Amino acid sequence: MSVPTPAHSESTATLGRTVLDARDISRALTRIAHEILERNRGAGDLVLLGIPSRGVPLARRIAQRITDVEGFDVPVGSIDVTMYRDDLRLRPARALMPTEVPTSGIDDKVVVLVDDVLYSGRTIRAALDAMNDIGRPRAVRLAVLIDRGHRDLPIRADFVGKNLPTSLAETVAVRLEEFDGTDDVSITEGSTR
Repeated sequence: MSVPTPAHSESTATLGRTVLDARDISRALTRIAHEILERNRGAGDLVLLGIPSRGVPLARRIAQRITDVEGFDVPVGSIDVTMYRDDLRLRPARALMPTEVPTSGIDDKVVVLVDDVLYSGRTIRAALDAMNDIGRPRAVRLAVLIDRGHRDLPIRADFVGKNLPTSLAETVAVRLEEFDGTDDVSITEGSTR
């Protein structure tokens, strides 16, 4: 759920109650990086693909932490899911974001999709469809900063920064330094459905 639009306020909502500050986000990303390395038994065949917009800097940050531990640069790219969404006719037109596949490709790699908030699961389903057009990974994993529940599809994250139970009347707002000048996660009243 990374692409901000007028109808989508997961990442652009007015500030509410802060649930993660910059240090919390940093610790969560460090933990995710270590969990990825443990599950994968190293970094040799990893590729991280961030889902625009906020999943991309999160993927870069996780990759940097993996590099710091392993001394190995993990390829990072981005995968735009706009044209693969099942709600295109229900939402205003969106600007296409870049899909950038690392030069090593994704064939026979372990791809970790990275997003800011896991909610209905529809963005991840779209990312899986988009990946079919660029290669065939050996395995696909999912890392998210926030899992807020309320799934519409049977999709589960492998690596979660924070499980954040919410009501349908609440909005989770992720702000990142790269876009917003600060790092935090807050909850506000106001449904996005």
